Amino acid sequence: MKMKTMTSMLLAAGVIGTAQAATEADVDKSFGPYKSGVPTVAGVKPGMVIDKSNVEAAKAALIPSMAQFIKSGQTTLAVGETYSFGISKNYIDATRKNLNKVSLGPNVGDLVGFVAGRPFPQEPDAKDPRAGEKVFWNFQHNNRIGDSYTIWPWHMEYKNMASGKVERTLKQEYHIIQWKHRVDQDPRPEVEPNPSQLLRSGYLKVHEPQDLKDTQLLISRFSDDAKLDEVYLYLGFQRRVRRLASNQVTDPFLGSDLMVEDFEGYNGRMRDMKWEYKGTRDLLVPFYAHNKQKLAEEPKEPDFKFIDFGGEGACFPNVTWQLRKTYVIESVPVNPDHVISKRVHYVDAETYALSLNEIYDRKGELWKTFVIAYTDSESHMPKNAGRGVAINDGFSIIDVQAKHCTTGKFKVHLDQEMSPTKLFSVQYMRGS
Repeated sequence: MKMKTMTSMLLAAGVIGTAQAATEADVDKSFGPYKSGVPTVAGVKPGMVIDKSNVEAAKAALIPSMAQFIKSGQTTLAVGETYSFGISKNYIDATRKNLNKVSLGPNVGDLVGFVAGRPFPQEPDAKDPRAGEKVFWNFQHNNRIGDSYTIWPWHMEYKNMASGKVERTLKQEYHIIQWKHRVDQDPRPEVEPNPSQLLRSGYLKVHEPQDLKDTQLLISRFSDDAKLDEVYLYLGFQRRVRRLASNQVTDPFLGSDLMVEDFEGYNGRMRDMKWEYKGTRDLLVPFYAHNKQKLAEEPKEPDFKFIDFGGEGACFPNVTWQLRKTYVIESVPVNPDHVISKRVHYVDAETYALSLNEIYDRKGELWKTFVIAYTDSESHMPKNAGRGVAINDGFSIIDVQAKHCTTGKFKVHLDQEMSPTKLFSVQYMRGS
């Protein structure tokens, strides 16, 4: 009886099945994976271009869908130098200060004792059945381009991959605010008042085309993972705000290839998925220096140029890719009626950004590949320098079954004045 009682207590505290306590050395390794050298893979070297003639030799460094795209001649891949993106000193300091104060609760989605920083800086352990969950908690609490940011403008294009025709173009703005666990921007550690105990919110508004003008989306996630996200949509032609049901976040967003649940690689609750750590690999991912790329001439901005796209249908980011240490995580929906059977996420070990994601349909066949391109803040706009974050520079989500893609070009501002708290309310949606 005593043994059962002790076991129950350990399970409740999240102790059983977890890895050993993290050390200062773990923190150093987590934030400095390239201090002792950069990854190498046979058949891959900086400066080369991988195409269908040499893709087999480089296959070990490619995710399966990218290898197939290259093999079929749909795109090529330019390899760049691997370098550290660097992380905000405040975020690293918060990780050290709160080391080993956080643990998993008995259920997926239960996080106990989290204050700020990276919850689990130690290496994932294949023997730990909850290693995948820990990696994704690190994603959920990564630096998120600071504590608030704005994408303006965000140009999104819907493209027929076979013909290359651009079917639709949207121009929109997107704002993010972190309500709690803030480390870089005042007020710290949280924005008050916050009576609903929100964790973070995102607000989107469409400016073009005319038939979608003033469409707005508000997504709010609670600090308590057991609470369902609140998602509100305002359609300009209907002139009313409606709350989306939980199953509607997997509908095509404004007719694109993107679901609301896809935002940033995964935009959902922890408890809605089963998480499995599938190993660590050195992979080519779209990380690069923005100011060293061949940038697009259109659309024009007075002080900024966007990344460009190429390959079949202009569906692939035209940027250099780095060999980087990557955690492979598989997420399977808890709900058997979900529109997908699983996602495979490729998580960057230094920043915990999800640069590559493969999405499988209910039959278990590859449906979409989601490529999110990242630059370091030092190589972006001068006003973003010194922030120590990975900036989401654009994306492409490719529907391999429908031969269609949606691409996005971002101009990111790490400026909290552009994301005031008034934006993140239903009242603001109605008023604007």
